[in-house]
Amino acid sequence: MSALAFRDVELALGGRSVLAGVNLAIEAGEFIALLGGNGAGKTTLLRAALGLVAPRRGSISVFGQPAARGNPAIGYMPQSRSIPPSLRLSGRDFVACAVDGARWGLPLPGRAARAEVERVLDLVGAADLARRPLAELSGGERQRLLLAQALLDQPRLLLLDEPLMSLDPSRQAGVVDLVASLQRRLGVTVLFSAHDLNPLLPVMDRVLYVGNRQAALGTVEAVITPAVLSRLYGTPIEVVRAGGHIFVAAGGLDLARDTHGCGESAHGHAHSHRHDGHRHDGHRHDGPTEAADA
Repeated sequence: MSALAFRDVELALGGRSVLAGVNLAIEAGEFIALLGGNGAGKTTLLRAALGLVAPRRGSISVFGQPAARGNPAIGYMPQSRSIPPSLRLSGRDFVACAVDGARWGLPLPGRAARAEVERVLDLVGAADLARRPLAELSGGERQRLLLAQALLDQPRLLLLDEPLMSLDPSRQAGVVDLVASLQRRLGVTVLFSAHDLNPLLPVMDRVLYVGNRQAALGTVEAVITPAVLSRLYGTPIEVVRAGGHIFVAAGGLDLARDTHGCGESAHGHAHSHRHDGHRHDGHRHDGPTEAADA
C-alpha cells in the first residue's frame, strides 16, 4: 500500500490550475525530496495531501484512504515563521500547543499528554530547548521544535515544508541528518520540500520535481536530466554534476537567482559545499497557513 498516491490529479488555486495530470505513488518508508521553484506547486501539493485543497479532478489517498483534513497518520511541519520578541512562550509550551491538532492554543495537558510532549522533545534532542523562551532560539533550534510538533501522536507520514529555509549550510546538514535518523528509527515516510537538492542527496530515495503544472517522480538519475527539467521549466535546462554536487542552469543563468532570490544555483552552491554519497544505508494539523510558494 502506498503512503501517498495521486491519480490523475488536477489542483487549482483561485481558479488557476497549479498542477494537472499528476500520477504518482510514494511507498511506505521512502524519503522523497520535493523540488521546484517558487510558485511551482510544492506547498499546494502538501496542502492537498493534508486534505486542505480538494482536487479539481482525480483522487488523492493516504495509506489507502481518501485524503482528509485532520488525518492522524500525517505529521506536518510548516515553514518557520518569525517569533515576536514579546512572546515568552517556552519551547515546551510551544510543542504542547500542538497536542490537540484540531486547534491551536496552550492546553491544560494531562499526564499522557505531558509524557507525549517529553517523548517528542527527546526524539529531536530538544530537551534543553524546552525551558528556553521561544523568541530567544535560533532558526535551527525552532526547526527542532516544529519537528517535535510534527511527531506528536506517532504519524506514519511526515510532510516537511521548506525546513532548510534561511538556515546556513551547517544547520541545514543538521536538520537533514536529524530527519533521516528519525525516518530510519521510526520507519516513517518523509516528503521533504526544499529548493536545493544537494543537502538531501546522501539520504533521499527519490525526487519529486514539480513545475510547468507537471510533476516527475523518480530517481535522481531519471529526473534530474536536461530533458525532464526542460519540460518542467518550459525552457532549455543544463545539468552539470561536479564534485558530488548537481548544478542546474537555464541559458547560462542561475535558476536559483531568478526563482528563489538567492545567490546559488538551483541545486548547488556557487562555492564548494560538498555532499558525497547516496542513500542507503506536526503532528496532525488542520493545516498550514498559505505560503508564498503556491
